[in-house]
Amino acid sequence: MPGAISGPRTLYDKVFQDHIVNQQDDGTVLLYIDRHLVHEVTSPQAFEGLRNAGRKVRRPDCTLATTDHNIPTTPRKNFKSVHQFIEEDDSRLQCETLEQNVRDFKLTYFGMGDKRQGIVHIIGPEQGFTLPGTTVVCGDSHTSTHGAFGALAFGIGTSEVEHVLATQTLLTRRSKNMRVQVDGELANGVSSKDVILYVIGQIGTAGGTGHVIEFCGSAISSLSMEARMSICNMSIEGGARAGMVAPDDITFEYLKGRPLAPKVDSAEWKKAVKYWQSLRSDDGAKYDVDVFINAKDIIPTVSWGTSPQDVVPITGVVPNPADIKDPNKKEACERALVYMGLEAGTKMTDIVLDKVFIGSCTNARIEDLRTAAHIIKGKKIAPNLKRAMLVPGSGLVKKQAEDEGLDKVFLDAGFEWREAGCSMCLGMNPDILSPGERCASTSNRNFEGRQGAGGRTHLMSPAMAAAAALVGKLADVRNLEGYEQALPSSKSAPKHIELPPQVEDPESDADLDNILDVDESSQGNSVQTKAPSSSAGMPPFTQLKGIAAHMDRNNIDTDAIIPKQFLKTIKRAGLSTGLFHAWRFNKDGSKNEDFILNQKPFDQAKILVVTGENFGCGSSREHAPWALLDFGIKCVLAPSFGDIFFNNTFKNGMLPQVIEDKAALARIAEEAKAGREIEVDLEAQVVRNDKGEEMAKFETDGFRRNCLINGLDDVGLTMQMQERIERFERKRTEDTPWLDGSGFLSRHRQGAVKVEAKPVPKTNRGEEVSEPLEW
Repeated sequence: MPGAISGPRTLYDKVFQDHIVNQQDDGTVLLYIDRHLVHEVTSPQAFEGLRNAGRKVRRPDCTLATTDHNIPTTPRKNFKSVHQFIEEDDSRLQCETLEQNVRDFKLTYFGMGDKRQGIVHIIGPEQGFTLPGTTVVCGDSHTSTHGAFGALAFGIGTSEVEHVLATQTLLTRRSKNMRVQVDGELANGVSSKDVILYVIGQIGTAGGTGHVIEFCGSAISSLSMEARMSICNMSIEGGARAGMVAPDDITFEYLKGRPLAPKVDSAEWKKAVKYWQSLRSDDGAKYDVDVFINAKDIIPTVSWGTSPQDVVPITGVVPNPADIKDPNKKEACERALVYMGLEAGTKMTDIVLDKVFIGSCTNARIEDLRTAAHIIKGKKIAPNLKRAMLVPGSGLVKKQAEDEGLDKVFLDAGFEWREAGCSMCLGMNPDILSPGERCASTSNRNFEGRQGAGGRTHLMSPAMAAAAALVGKLADVRNLEGYEQALPSSKSAPKHIELPPQVEDPESDADLDNILDVDESSQGNSVQTKAPSSSAGMPPFTQLKGIAAHMDRNNIDTDAIIPKQFLKTIKRAGLSTGLFHAWRFNKDGSKNEDFILNQKPFDQAKILVVTGENFGCGSSREHAPWALLDFGIKCVLAPSFGDIFFNNTFKNGMLPQVIEDKAALARIAEEAKAGREIEVDLEAQVVRNDKGEEMAKFETDGFRRNCLINGLDDVGLTMQMQERIERFERKRTEDTPWLDGSGFLSRHRQGAVKVEAKPVPKTNRGEEVSEPLEW
């Protein structure tokens, strides 16, 4: 096997190695993808790309679609169709577009009328679609959730969604290994959410950049599957590409009886378990980074600022910027306190709340609901709260909770009992915070405006959110009588609901009967854009000369680059209006003249020079590079990038270039601030000033550089590896037959469905390619 690692291997090394279809000398890997989850926000442009190129979905049996991000979570008793139910035009258009796509491409779909509909990262595990040793991707950064099963799971951008749909593979590179080992016994009141918030507080939001984190140690192995999922879910908030936990007996017990898992006691089950048991790091395996944590050091943890790394113990106080020596971190702290409306030194337990939200792909499973329900049972939410919401992660979780009477507990206490969806986690739907409102949330991000423009988010566990709901302030759950009994047994496998598999074609779903041809112009989708209409045919990038705008901030996240309200589009067009929206515009809609991109000549910038670390961290939304490109920015120079954003920019013919030499980057920034043009020469790999003098050298990955310079289409290149992909699939079926379509994913009676790939042996310039391109 090319690129095989000799000697002891980590869990990540093993799973990665088992999925290599091809590896180049420069380290570029074609990785086979076992499981692909699709939702309404990051898929429309991918399907559009398939249509434009005349391509089909290669493995419908390995693809599962649902709606979750921007659907209402109001009662569905009168639900007839998406068209009738969703009031917002842009949300309805995205959901109807997904339904048209699953109809056209014959995909399995859990729509709003299906009890199995829910958040992608909750339905995958509960259906047994997520299995140990698999590769799992989705156009959502929290795909890392599935790593709790010993799967290699990570978020991808829309161009990569298209790539997987067309080829069932991804172009990638091997990540580094990071071990986070938590040993000892977690104290009462401390949950997996507290563990991951504590870890992110220790390593920072960029601590895991370029790495896959393996969580291990006695404290991790004692956790239930649902608790492990919460930890892996937030790996991305620590900058990691993915998070993983080695599968064990707790994993196998959880998978028993799941619709898409091998049937228990069958030959496939026994073969699968034998393979799954091998998925653990070898003794002596080497990690690039090690983090060791004593479980007794972790107490209930909450966030205070606008980044998941801004956390303190609930017994602590709001930090003082004066105590921070690093000037960038000090400034970030000052900004966060202003946004959050907090004063340094304030006790966390003195912070008064407006709303409480329990839900999201991090904490909306049955175990989370049981924990919260036990804490509030027989009590009432505080009178100062405007709203308390409980949003189950799927229709099956909702049904199970209702069977156990948990819904009545929440309703009696004053909570709203909602339908499944992402809800207030990201505020793309009607469930949002108003400006200035403060929320205790079990979600995963507390970025500015994440839950609504001007909304203030405090991250915490379900137990802590339940305690906060009773007190009306941030509260320590350990101060509530009998709290210990509310916490779940770590070794117990939660019950799950069996529903008979549904094998109807999408055409028979009531939802799909009401798909209409909607006028795209009403959504601003007919706007001309500099962003490509698909991944095919990128314009070459050789040299770029122009005005550069300078920004000096750490951790500029994708929510800041393009807020979620601008994601409700099925096109790549018109997104420049939302670029840095909260910073470019005042609350009254007028331009903020102090913001760099509103000033001349920087309003014509082609290059962004960022001197702060970790640009583009956060979400997998490819809308961020589309917005930059639509504005006219084709290159970003920075000391480091968020992994998914970094990949997404290359897919759009843009150059995200790391400049490691801080002195050189500072010189480039000075030229930019002076309003002088700079030139980024990708062929020579240098940055020059307007006089042609060299200011910095850089190195770009050889394969990506070649694709940019020649405007090559990743999907078209991969199609030329058809024989190798087929050879890999034949061996995959022989070795792991349980990964081929089963249950309701067998769309047709003959079994697993595979669509033959359609090679496109042309460059974007239309030149015939006589032989497969080397890559």
